[in-house]
Order: sequence, then structure tokens, then C-alpha cells
Amino acid sequence: MRSNYQPPANGVQTASYRPRSSGSGGMQFVSLTHSRPQGVVLAQAPGEGGGWYVYRCSGEGMRDALYRAPVWIADDEAPGAEPVPSPEQLAEQARAQLRLPSPVIASSPAGTQLVRLPTWLWLDRAMWQLQSATAAVSAVSVTATATPTSVSWAMGDGSTVTCTGPGIPFPGGGDPRSASPDCGHTYQRSSAAVAGERFEATATVSWRITWSGGGASGTFPDLTTSASASFRVAEAQALGTG
Repeated sequence: MRSNYQPPANGVQTASYRPRSSGSGGMQFVSLTHSRPQGVVLAQAPGEGGGWYVYRCSGEGMRDALYRAPVWIADDEAPGAEPVPSPEQLAEQARAQLRLPSPVIASSPAGTQLVRLPTWLWLDRAMWQLQSATAAVSAVSVTATATPTSVSWAMGDGSTVTCTGPGIPFPGGGDPRSASPDCGHTYQRSSAAVAGERFEATATVSWRITWSGGGASGTFPDLTTSASASFRVAEAQALGTG
């Protein structure tokens, strides 16, 4: 049970006794400073988030008179206290709180694509950054961090393009015949023969999930976010003149 015991400011002293030598009669008390029987802490000053407790054995119509030294117990270890989640359990909670942004697709040309003319692909850079969430209980906190690592483009014509970054936007005044230096695709056929006359493209971002806190760290399986866009691909017709 919880006790109102308060240790003296100059430390805890306990007393024990031993019989006097044979024939002397009586007992001799010996002062002991900071006596610590195994498994019991006597001289620990109270800290934040805990209290002093004493063990008391009692039953219906009876109660023992044995003195037991007070023991300091942290709140999360006290009788009836809820168990403190492990760092791994807090990491699961933090991961569940992650809110990953969906990719925003951009391309050049911005409208109709042309067969055999390079298409530049990129994502809004505002979403391509670390995302984190933290779960905490008492003095223990764990943070889960999501890092975007790659984006896979399914271009709708059966081709897949994997880029290690969000892609570079097409520069103003750039040569439309030049290919993107890091993320692009060149359609080899028109979309006229497919449903809706447009290729349905999907960009899927992979996020690496790590966590740390509570004296531990680890990883989770990757998470993904995705977005779709449709591209009309036309075939430029050459006009011959006599």
C-alpha cells in the first residue's frame, strides 16, 4: 500500500540488533547506514512519477505487526498500474499515425503527348520530404519516420519507369526533343486504339519506414502512396509537298 513516508534529508538510517556476548544479558543496538537487503531499496530519494510503498499482510480479522521498510516504486510499476508499452509497441502506434501525402503528377508536354517525343515526368516536390509521427507514454517516446525513396511509373502502354527521385521539371525554353535527365518516358505508339483514347498512368511512391526511441530502433516494411493521370498520345503526321 502507498505510504506517507518521507526519508530524512540527511539520508536513511536503519537499525538492527544482535545479542550481547554470553552471560551479559540484554541486546545491543547497532546503527546501520544505507542498509540495502537484496531486492529492497531503502536509501533512494523520491523522484518524479512515483512514491513510497510498504508491504502489509492482512486478512479477515487479522493483521501482522511485522515492520517492513518502505520501498520506492515508480508509477508505472506500482500495484494496479497499467503496463508501459514497449518501444516496439509505441513504434507501431507512431507508424499508424503517419500521414503520407499523395503524389501530384506533372508532365511535359502538359497536354497531348507525341509518339517518339520524350515525355518528362515529375512530382510536386512539396510532398517529397520526410514525414514523422511520435507516440509517447510517460517519459518514453518513439518516433516513426517515413522517407520517400523511389517512384514507379506505370505508363499505361505496358512500360514501367522507376525513378529514384521526384523528377526534374521541364525547364522554360528547353528543347522539347531532349529527354529528362532523371525521369521520363517516350511513347512508341498512339493511344488512339485504347479505351478513351488515353493511356492511364500511375505513379507509386515507396516510403522507407524507420523508428527510434526508448533506447531502441528498427524498421517497418515500406509503405506506398499513389496517384493516376491519363495521357493522350498522338502520332504526328508528316506533310509532303511537291
